Amino acid sequence: MRELKVAIVHDYLNQMGGAERVVAVLHRMFPDAPIYTTIMDRSKLLPELQDADIRTTWMQGIPGIFSKFKLFFWLYPFAVRSMDLEGYDLILSSSSAYAKGVRKGRGALHACYCHTPMRFAWSFESYMEGVKVPRALKLLAKWLTYPLQIWDQRNSRQVDRLIANSTTVKERIRRHYGAEAQIIFPPVDIDRFEISDRKPGDYYLVVSRLVSYKKIELAVKACTRTKQRLLIVGDGPDRKRLEEMAGETVTFLGRESDETVVRRMQHCKALIFPGMEDFGITPLEVNACGRPIIAYREGGALDTVAAGRTGLFFEEQSVHSLISAMKRFEQQAWDPAAIRRHAQAFSEDVFIRRMQGVIEGMLHAQPGPARITEVKRSG
Repeated sequence: MRELKVAIVHDYLNQMGGAERVVAVLHRMFPDAPIYTTIMDRSKLLPELQDADIRTTWMQGIPGIFSKFKLFFWLYPFAVRSMDLEGYDLILSSSSAYAKGVRKGRGALHACYCHTPMRFAWSFESYMEGVKVPRALKLLAKWLTYPLQIWDQRNSRQVDRLIANSTTVKERIRRHYGAEAQIIFPPVDIDRFEISDRKPGDYYLVVSRLVSYKKIELAVKACTRTKQRLLIVGDGPDRKRLEEMAGETVTFLGRESDETVVRRMQHCKALIFPGMEDFGITPLEVNACGRPIIAYREGGALDTVAAGRTGLFFEEQSVHSLISAMKRFEQQAWDPAAIRRHAQAFSEDVFIRRMQGVIEGMLHAQPGPARITEVKRSG
């Protein structure tokens, strides 16, 4: 019997989001496992990752890499393949792009937690949204998506277990890779949130990056037309356009502290979630505060919103459809305790138990003498 040697791999650690939360929880499970990544901006690390053994590639030294990291898409496959993972028994990759392409050592197992198939290769326009580059360079970049698609498909076949973060991503994996994936929903830090003793306020809430594909204009126009208060937390390239269409009941708050955002969530009437996301952790954070969601019936919301109990759907991405849902919302009573219980089914502990089940299943399926029976982990 010997201890399992684990390596964690992530595309890049230069932002804080749901994918990085997954890395933080994998680190909680395997605190001694090094984390391999192409680049890392320590100022953007989650607090839980500040003490981690993080190992970057030669891309870390490229001037301007953090501000223009999307433009170096063609280098990431080479950087990922340069990672030396010899001697590890288990590779856990957290990938929305390149991490699943790592080389594994002889006899090693690789489980990939897939946030989505590579956006650049399969959803080029949405990936490049907000990136200002000359038209000729953008055309060249789009041409390069075709060899990347081939590279991405080939890498998916070398992964021993593909795990999707939602039903939507499971379907993309089937469509792009021709493979089946198990679904494990991303971890939500439920303990950061609680139900407030105060009654809800008189405002709807949006918490989002302000980019066009998020469809925030639906919430802005609906609340302007119905004269409902709307608070918008977040910033981005679409802010000016949204402000120009907003009425006096809509307030743009920009970026706020985590503590302030939690208070906004606790006291809102509901979160409006008008876009189509792969999963969407924000609705569950609001649910953890006992507050309901009004969401477009598509994407990750289908996995997270229990219609009539934790929120309501609107059927079309139109102002009319959203206003209709808001009217139905106003006529219904909501149980904060039941809403929070729903969110607890997506907690970090639930994620850990399910990931442990996948890992142990992979280890038990190993042939004869190669089997490792001792798994050192935390949490």
